[in-house]
Amino acid sequence: MCELAGVSRASFYRHWEEREPAAAETELRGAIQRLALAHRYYGYRRIAVVLQREGFVAGAKKVRRLMREDNLLAIRRRKFVATTDSNHSFRVWPNLAQYLELSDINQLWVADFTFVRLEEEFVYLAVILDAYSRRVIGWSLGQAMNSDLVVQALKKALEERRPLPGFVHHSDQGSQYASMEYVDLLEANGAVLSMSHPGCPWENGRCESFIKTLKHEEIDARPYRTMEELAAHVEEFIERIYNPVRLHSALAYLSPVEFEQRQERGKDAAAWLPASMSFPRHREISSDGLEG
Repeated sequence: MCELAGVSRASFYRHWEEREPAAAETELRGAIQRLALAHRYYGYRRIAVVLQREGFVAGAKKVRRLMREDNLLAIRRRKFVATTDSNHSFRVWPNLAQYLELSDINQLWVADFTFVRLEEEFVYLAVILDAYSRRVIGWSLGQAMNSDLVVQALKKALEERRPLPGFVHHSDQGSQYASMEYVDLLEANGAVLSMSHPGCPWENGRCESFIKTLKHEEIDARPYRTMEELAAHVEEFIERIYNPVRLHSALAYLSPVEFEQRQERGKDAAAWLPASMSFPRHREISSDGLEG
């Protein structure tokens, strides 16, 4: 085969040694991601057994290493309910977003990040949306799932919107969003912090919905070889399709840009106010124990 192709044997084996193991490990990591998301409480031993049944050659130690690198190790239930995120010792804020009644942009920002599989590696995408208009106002791509990833997305959003003090920033309780660098940047710009409860992704449903849309309509539609290639397509999807064109039923079938433009017509920019809060109320109980 090498002779017919005009390739030396040494070049062929060198190519195989460089490419095939990397491709095989990427395939294995993809399978681990799939199984870990499908079986949230499986540990690395059970994941290893399922992988072996599917034909992968991977021991429990290797599976544990890959799951640790991708932050996929199962979280065990504690005997008592923890008041802070068990994965870090940073401060955790209560969920304020669930009580907000939005009437303008820059009242509530929602943030989240996800992983994207490339040909030979995984990269991570962080996004920030304006919850009122569903517009993506900041995003960043990186090879590491760390605080710098989310800080870069936040800096883009702050530069783009320049919000007044009093806006609420909502995220999960991940160490990236609770880190000192991220919190200091928010507080320096007058933000009020809010976080979802552990294991409750629906409390950040607007961001989760966007990530699902992005993956379904763009990322899953084509393969990507490099992070640069992915970044170009993500930017095109956000800036040319999602923000200005894609219609949302929650916005009366307007795009985020169209919705914001309609809101801005005839509005005094100086009249911006933070979102109001509405708490659930119980019916009053009279002194005789009967509902009033």
